[in-house]
Amino acid sequence: MELVRGLLCLWLTSCCSATHLVGTWHTSDFFLFLSKFGVQKTDLHYEKDTLGYIFGNVTSRVPTKRHVTLTVLDKNFFLEYYTNRSLLDKDKACSRMFSKVSSVAYHPVCYADGIDLFRTVPCAANQICPDEVYPWNVVKHSQFTFAIKDLSVPRFWYVSLVACYRNETTCEWHHMPQDTILDYDIWLVNGNPNSSAYNPLVYQFSFDRQNTVELYLVFFGVYLILVPLQLYAVSRQRHPVTRLFTASLIMEFLSLAFNLVDVLKFTIDGVGYPKLAVTGDIFDILSRTIFMLLLLLLAKGLAVTRQEFTWKPLLFLIWLMYGVVHILLYVWNKTEVDIIEDIDEYQTWPGGSFSA
Repeated sequence: MELVRGLLCLWLTSCCSATHLVGTWHTSDFFLFLSKFGVQKTDLHYEKDTLGYIFGNVTSRVPTKRHVTLTVLDKNFFLEYYTNRSLLDKDKACSRMFSKVSSVAYHPVCYADGIDLFRTVPCAANQICPDEVYPWNVVKHSQFTFAIKDLSVPRFWYVSLVACYRNETTCEWHHMPQDTILDYDIWLVNGNPNSSAYNPLVYQFSFDRQNTVELYLVFFGVYLILVPLQLYAVSRQRHPVTRLFTASLIMEFLSLAFNLVDVLKFTIDGVGYPKLAVTGDIFDILSRTIFMLLLLLLAKGLAVTRQEFTWKPLLFLIWLMYGVVHILLYVWNKTEVDIIEDIDEYQTWPGGSFSA
């Protein structure tokens, strides 16, 4: 029951790694993690077209002089920043969160030669943010733009909002305690948003998910041929082996179909269908679980020379444990793995043991 409840909660609250972020934030919540986005390696021959861009709007519903900070940090700076967010004394939290990054980050008063990592928000409606580093570079209809260049390797960047502001007299960081409601509309892309020649198969995607559309299309095409052939085969030979294999094949076909629809929509709006993607993952797990049962039965010779299954408690217990652990690892990976980790369920000791 707990397992079913966990999957249901995951489906209801699912959100993919969207690259178009729209929402509302109360600054009284202090911290909001928005997204982890992989910026591709910059090609100097086509520099502007291969940069990573983070742009959009963060506004308040009513005019206000209370300001907080939008941050775009790589892992080197994000670790300390993210770890210190949980301190109970929020003034101290702000000071510690920004202690390392403030030494390199641009600020028009405190450090004019720094790297572009912050924006003071909210920005006035229909106006560019006052601390925008390159106002002429701001994407049309946006208030701010970060242009990210990674010359050596692709890197993950972490986008967040935090209720901290910098005193321009002392250059110290402080907590902004009053509650303000902010509306944000932010895009994260690989490629020039001002160009109409960007590649839609990579533009909306974090570098670790680029070209997944082609993969899903290829495998969907393969299964589109295999499934009808297998259905024809099972209609002529009603054997337990062919039935199990057909069920596994159909489940995987449904998984590919759901995930393909998700990534195709993702290329258009940067959001996709998160719940459809989770449904596709569940069908993939079911397909693997059924296929594992088939392998176990074949290994024991139970479905080769007989037309019916023989009940073997130990064998079916092993199969049941396989399915349960598979689902638990999936739920754990989606809900418990920290956002700063670059791992999946198979890059841990329980996942490695399980796959072995």
